[in-house]
Amino acid sequence: MHNAALKHADITHANWATQPQPLPVEYDITDWQSLPYTLAERTYEHRIETYLKDSNAYTNTYFARYFEWQGVCREAWFFKCVSADMLQDKGVFITKAAHNDYVQETFPFQTIRGQVNTALVKNASFYILFRFSNAETGELVSGGYQQIVFADLNRRICRLPADVLETVRRYEVPLLV
Repeated sequence: MHNAALKHADITHANWATQPQPLPVEYDITDWQSLPYTLAERTYEHRIETYLKDSNAYTNTYFARYFEWQGVCREAWFFKCVSADMLQDKGVFITKAAHNDYVQETFPFQTIRGQVNTALVKNASFYILFRFSNAETGELVSGGYQQIVFADLNRRICRLPADVLETVRRYEVPLLV
């Protein structure tokens, strides 16, 4: 494991606390590809089209665009699923950390399927998990995560509003700290 604070155990069913426990499977959020995404209640999907403006002289997509896709999918998920007003009257989302791995090249005029889930949801913070794949072939092209902290309008870390916390948890890949 890279960081002891990022170790997690697999939750095999919804009522895990009342069931006999198998030996836990440890996960490391930095190994985002192996997380149990199928256990999340919901996954948000957003399609991204690539164009010539996104490519370089070798006609493949600029590596920086892969990281931009995280921002596009994060904003679309916040707007469409969490809060259309982006919680402007309650606080702000602050990105504490961000990471992206480049798995495979993409090219202009490909459609990229972005998938968004959350993990390690706490009262004032959570991780957003991203996976990007070629929409036609299903091949994974990129992915990673961002750690998000919620703060009040004075930029002091505070609890997420209850309704927001409930929504964020619907997209959570269940990992036990």
